[in-house]
Amino acid sequence: MAQHVLLSDPRIAAMPLKECGEPLVDLREEKIIRVDTRLADLAGAYAHVRLSVADRLTAAQTQLPRGLRLLLVEGFRPYTLQESYFVNCMARMRRAHPGWTEKRLRTEAGKYVSPPDVAPHVAGGAVDVTLCTADGTELPMGTEVNATPPEYGEECFTRSPLIPDEARANRRILIDALTATGFVNYPTEWWHWSYGDRYWAFVVGAPHARFGPATFGNEFSESATR
Repeated sequence: MAQHVLLSDPRIAAMPLKECGEPLVDLREEKIIRVDTRLADLAGAYAHVRLSVADRLTAAQTQLPRGLRLLLVEGFRPYTLQESYFVNCMARMRRAHPGWTEKRLRTEAGKYVSPPDVAPHVAGGAVDVTLCTADGTELPMGTEVNATPPEYGEECFTRSPLIPDEARANRRILIDALTATGFVNYPTEWWHWSYGDRYWAFVVGAPHARFGPATFGNEFSESATR
């Protein structure tokens, strides 16, 4: 089933792509979705997403119970940053499991950090989000955003049975709101949702992805036309 497929799976990279050229927009300017600053970069790339992703986030927020809001932790991520995340994740896995082969290290790292060429964040189609109250207080979700192995356990899996009932109920609220508006979840990370990228296309059975790798400033890389 698609929900068990990792971003490092060759079928994701093999998904056809027809770049639609949709711009990146700054959610801070929209002032509809609350934007967290824990991963803020000087250029503000983290607060940008494709236009239709912003529209779907706005729609998802209307699905939430009264008094709750989406909290964006990270949207667009430059290719070079994604590359460093993936390399660092493999290095942490290698230290924790020195006997693993490079192939297994890449597969295990791909559970939590996407290879750069297919990364939804690099395409501007992914968001790392959680829930908060109107005053910005985050709801308990079972783990912090980005709490992944090997430093943490598998409580980060979206449907993990290892989390408290309150956190499971909160995750259900997030799941219902985002799936209702066209997003797909990466099942090893409850906070990671995307639309329009190669992983989304594979999961929903679309003929092609809409978004390829983008560079900050609404320009698209040459690889986006592959």
